[in-house]
Amino acid sequence: MEAKKLISDSVPSLKLSDKGQKALNWMDVFKITHLPVVNGEEYIGLVSDKIIYDLNLTDKTFDEHIGKLPTPHVHENQHVFEVASILYKLKLSVVPVVNSEHVYQGVITLYDLARKFSNLYSVHEPGGVILLEINMYDYSLSQIAQIVESNNAKILSLFVTREYGSKNVLLTIKLDIVELSPVIQTFIRYNYKVLAVYMDNSILNDLYEDRYDQFIKYMNI
Repeated sequence: MEAKKLISDSVPSLKLSDKGQKALNWMDVFKITHLPVVNGEEYIGLVSDKIIYDLNLTDKTFDEHIGKLPTPHVHENQHVFEVASILYKLKLSVVPVVNSEHVYQGVITLYDLARKFSNLYSVHEPGGVILLEINMYDYSLSQIAQIVESNNAKILSLFVTREYGSKNVLLTIKLDIVELSPVIQTFIRYNYKVLAVYMDNSILNDLYEDRYDQFIKYMNI
């Protein structure tokens, strides 16, 4: 998935002649803390509510402070994971997108990114979820896939998390079936540690909401 496919069709850009108060009003409307400033098709920089207050720009236009605006951005052909990395590292609520000629294309919001990740992880597909804890040295994706498929199931998505300094990894596996008992029994037979199982749709919805909230909090650390 490339950045250009995640560009928001609702978040506007600011002009150099706009004042800080207009930016603050729009930030409040769209529930974000950053907005791009452009001059025609040229991307000038990214203004935040913090910059507006720090530089006392509420009643001033942005053309007086061009050199003080940071210019974080991604190119339209960059992968969604790179977009997530920039949003996380710079603690942004939006990131501007430019093309190969550095022409402004729009912005990607944190919400757009979270929604895309929910699709990547097959959140809305029917099925159950298994949470495994595995020693990193014993982690074998091929064996996990073999166990799942030997029970006539398919892996819809799988993601790995690891606490800093830990030798263990946590695997969250989404399968295309809801009745997971045969798969669980096989994992136990192969000495896998099954931490949790989610087969009920209502519980799964709660799990997805919790994972979404954790993702948003993680990106806004």
